[in-house]
Amino acid sequence: MMENKNIHIPMVDFKAQYQSIEKEIDVAIKEVLLSGQYILGPVVKEFEGQVAAYCGLKYAIGVASGSDALILALRALDIGPGDEVITTPFTFVATAHAIVHCGAKPVFVDIEPDTFNINLALIEPAITKNTKAIIPVHLYGHPADMDPIMTIAKAYNLYVVEDAAQAFGARYNGRKVGSIGHVGCFSFFPTKNLGCYGDGGAVFTDNDEWASLMDSLRVHGKGSFKYDNVRIGMNSRLDTLQAAILKVKFDAFKKYELNDINKAADFYTEKLKDLVKTPFIPKGYLSSWAQYTIQLQDEKQRDGLQAYLKEQGIPTMVYYPKPMHEQTAYLDLGYLSGDFPVTESLCRRVLSLPMHPYLNMEEINKVCQTILDYLK
Repeated sequence: MMENKNIHIPMVDFKAQYQSIEKEIDVAIKEVLLSGQYILGPVVKEFEGQVAAYCGLKYAIGVASGSDALILALRALDIGPGDEVITTPFTFVATAHAIVHCGAKPVFVDIEPDTFNINLALIEPAITKNTKAIIPVHLYGHPADMDPIMTIAKAYNLYVVEDAAQAFGARYNGRKVGSIGHVGCFSFFPTKNLGCYGDGGAVFTDNDEWASLMDSLRVHGKGSFKYDNVRIGMNSRLDTLQAAILKVKFDAFKKYELNDINKAADFYTEKLKDLVKTPFIPKGYLSSWAQYTIQLQDEKQRDGLQAYLKEQGIPTMVYYPKPMHEQTAYLDLGYLSGDFPVTESLCRRVLSLPMHPYLNMEEINKVCQTILDYLK
């Protein structure tokens, strides 16, 4: 049985992370406060340059959120009314919202049961004369299979916008996610792989024209200066405090966090592989593990296990309990229950366990032993 029932295991351990980089974070914040530059400025440019280089791209445009990153990317690609964008119904609502905010129509296709990512075989049948782009989602930090997606996009003259909100640092056959499509979008929400202390995001690209356009759009459509407005833009700037915090956390992410979270995932899988269906990462892929998500037999078993873990002081989350096509906001698209059987099945069976780079073996053992206790 469990050795220590009093272990407190947070879903994501912000406290442990802060304690490991406390001095550097405090110095970074103080420097911003002393500078008096709170919006954009040199610190934001430095961070943008660092993460762009990390992903092997020329540009990273810091914005206010991952949701805004998607909207700005689609706007830069001139996607709007009358256009269709193919994506998955098994993702956070921001993916589809961005499409609708631009006036376009989301077209959903089902996912693969093992990777949780878009089913490649279903993309081409969903393409119409109105299709303008594909948004693959690198769900839970696991890369989607990008090469075939890019091949399809080239054949049909489509854009590919990577929703890499959950997958900063993940790699697909040696390439960083977010650098493979035409544009890559990231979120720096606190719970993400690289998270700030509030909202934040970034758009990545190698295209000079799109980068310039998104830089304008994020500041009210500015032209040569702030009060020269040449297009209808929005207010979506990554503020300097968040950039300063992200610079410090980015160093930790590169030095040890990405490695440590993969160690935690490996340990989970070794302990749980004979009890439940554990995540599948194809050869040549590196996940950045935004979530460690297991699959149970059915909804009853999943909900029972979740309740039991909660009784033992172990938090869990269901990402996602309701597929996109069944959300009230998207009922007018005309999809029916049963249209996406893999997505609908997974919504009833997935459960995400505590996952972060600061998990220790005792904590993982407690989670796994508690799961064993319930299932047997």
